[in-house]
Amino acid sequence: MLKDALKNKSATIGIVGLGYVGLPLAIAFAQANFKVVGFDVQAKKVDAVNKGNSYIVDVTDKALREMTSKKNLIATTDLKALSKVNAICVCVPTPFTRSKNPDLSYVIQTAKDISKILQPGQLVVLESTTYPGTTREVMLPILMESGLKAEKDFFLAFSPERVDPGNKKFNFHNTPKVVGGYGKKSTDLAFQLYSAITDKVVPVSSLEIAELTKLLENVFRNVNIALVNEMALLCEKMGLSIWEVIDAAATKPFGYMPFYPGPGVGGHCIPKDPYYLEAKAREYDFHTRFIELAAGVNEQMPAYTASRIVEEMSRRGLTLKESKILVLGVSFKKDIEDSRESPSMKLIESLMTKNGAVAYNDPRVPEIKIGAATLKSVAITAKKLAAYDCIVIATDHSDYDYQSIIDNGKFVFDTRGVTRRYKKTGDNVVMLGESTNSQV
Repeated sequence: MLKDALKNKSATIGIVGLGYVGLPLAIAFAQANFKVVGFDVQAKKVDAVNKGNSYIVDVTDKALREMTSKKNLIATTDLKALSKVNAICVCVPTPFTRSKNPDLSYVIQTAKDISKILQPGQLVVLESTTYPGTTREVMLPILMESGLKAEKDFFLAFSPERVDPGNKKFNFHNTPKVVGGYGKKSTDLAFQLYSAITDKVVPVSSLEIAELTKLLENVFRNVNIALVNEMALLCEKMGLSIWEVIDAAATKPFGYMPFYPGPGVGGHCIPKDPYYLEAKAREYDFHTRFIELAAGVNEQMPAYTASRIVEEMSRRGLTLKESKILVLGVSFKKDIEDSRESPSMKLIESLMTKNGAVAYNDPRVPEIKIGAATLKSVAITAKKLAAYDCIVIATDHSDYDYQSIIDNGKFVFDTRGVTRRYKKTGDNVVMLGESTNSQV
């Protein structure tokens, strides 16, 4: 029985998609002494995994090589290999289209591929972030084209990924895992599966509850970031510092948690999840006005930040056309290499659209594409910093020497508030959320 195989770890686990969610998940199961087969359509990723070369910040080469050398983890581009596994975790992208509609093409194609090799007794778990109803309404009918019946011949569940790239405190082991199954058997099997790698598994009553849980988590962040971004804009008008306001509010030990402004939101989930929820809500003739408004506030931040930079340059007698701008950091958050939906990219694009001569540095992202242009990360030294008319701190990586940036930069625009902890001798630093006539 599958439950026994999961309990005694004789089961083999298949992972579809070896990206920011799939590869750390594969490592977690392999380290728990399961045999793991990882599948990806990109041969480059498969080769890297099999050679023990990690491309994910949360997976070290050492950990990867240990698992591959023990044969606990192998990667392949042949999906047929998953016909021999006991459980399949689907970790494929769920982006949105240009018109902000959910793009389930990866989920649909994966379901079609699995249906061709689905075996009796297998458990399939979708981890990709999506709207409530995807697993039941989209994935289930495709899997049943195999001729097998859910909850009888095969089992189906949803368990939202909770990966926070670069987080050193929380990982698969100490982050509770939510699971919801098509039926009780599916839920119980998913519970058993994740109990092997997670300290706490939280079963819920349905697939849809599990799917909506993930959206609520990310919409919560999106809404609160939008609130503080709007407060930052107000503080600029009032001549106050949003950073001091947040620090003061954060001293309250109850009923408040600090969120911080910035040039926008990024990553795979937070920018898109409001639109996934909005699309589902429309089916019920319901408009998520509050959530849509928050998404709109965050979406306009890169363009607003670009306008503020141009405004502050103008105050200093600088024109965008005749100036050299250096953007520091293009990953969507500090200390990682992930630039998906990064506000820094949108900020650079906005400045380039205004005819600015823009270069960037990011120690973790060697190359980016902005439209048809390809930019490579430039080296920075004290001398090179001084050569730029404007330096924009877009992502606050820990390994930047901020004191050197302040001391050598002619004009520094800080979108992350990181310079407030450093010594300043002149007026060459402006922070988002503060005006040049700030009272503090």
